[in-house]
Amino acid sequence: MSNDERPGPGHGQGPHNGAHIDFEVLGPALERGAELHLPLYEQAAAWLRELLVDTAAAGDQGVDRVLDIGSGPGVVSCLLAHAFPAAEVVAVDASAVLLERAHARAARLGLGDRVRTHLAELPDGLDALGGADLIWSARVLHHVGDQRAAVAALAGHLRPGGLLAVTEGGLAARFLPRDIGLGRPGLQSRLDAAGEEWFTGMRAALPGAVDDIEDWPAFLADAGLRTPRTRSFLLDLPAPLSAPARAYVQDTLALGLDLYGDRLDEDDHTTLARLADPDDAVGVVRRPDVFLLSAQTVHTGRA
Repeated sequence: MSNDERPGPGHGQGPHNGAHIDFEVLGPALERGAELHLPLYEQAAAWLRELLVDTAAAGDQGVDRVLDIGSGPGVVSCLLAHAFPAAEVVAVDASAVLLERAHARAARLGLGDRVRTHLAELPDGLDALGGADLIWSARVLHHVGDQRAAVAALAGHLRPGGLLAVTEGGLAARFLPRDIGLGRPGLQSRLDAAGEEWFTGMRAALPGAVDDIEDWPAFLADAGLRTPRTRSFLLDLPAPLSAPARAYVQDTLALGLDLYGDRLDEDDHTTLARLADPDDAVGVVRRPDVFLLSAQTVHTGRA
């Protein structure tokens, strides 16, 4: 199970590409999850600023328009507005419910005049967006059947010198010690394997699915972008976790139980159900040994 939504709450359109999710229910968890990962996103935003400042110093235009594709509840949209204080930021998502949360969040943070929302599916529905100096898309493109074409579609909205940043991959998030004193040791690894099987099936079932090697720098190069760069950013929250972090892990395990619990044997299914139960004495919201360690990878290319 990883923090790039294979599956789990976080920034982006969610594990079913917005098709079968009740975002009235899931929206708060998505927002809490994205807030928990703000230290990681702040590192990434600082790196993007460095790349774009280098471009401006070379004589290209500054950053006055940012698109957050698959914005979800707008946590990163608002972060990007802070990182690029002269820019208009457009939060783009297929869920009107999540965009309402993005709008409300921007207003609470005093960014209502600079962060606006746009309802659109990816890759369709982007034509009305216009151009941008920075396009950010985090853990959304793997929910599109033809990922290479989706990258090209986003690249087509870059202004000259603009930067496309795609967050895909990284390392599967770790939550649990090898032996938790419940069920067989090594549960985390078996959950990862079940999540990978689920993810493969999800990808294969997408409309227009293309069986392509997931080489994101190559996708950027094929889209005509130059100077590709890749960096990974770490979130390291050691045990004992804060209450919000425990709630995030509980949300993630509960969603995993729903999506691929049937891929586990009876013993592991029972263990996962107990860990995900907020009322169980051995559940993750009560355990002192639960931690959160995750790495997310950002790939960039310049128009």
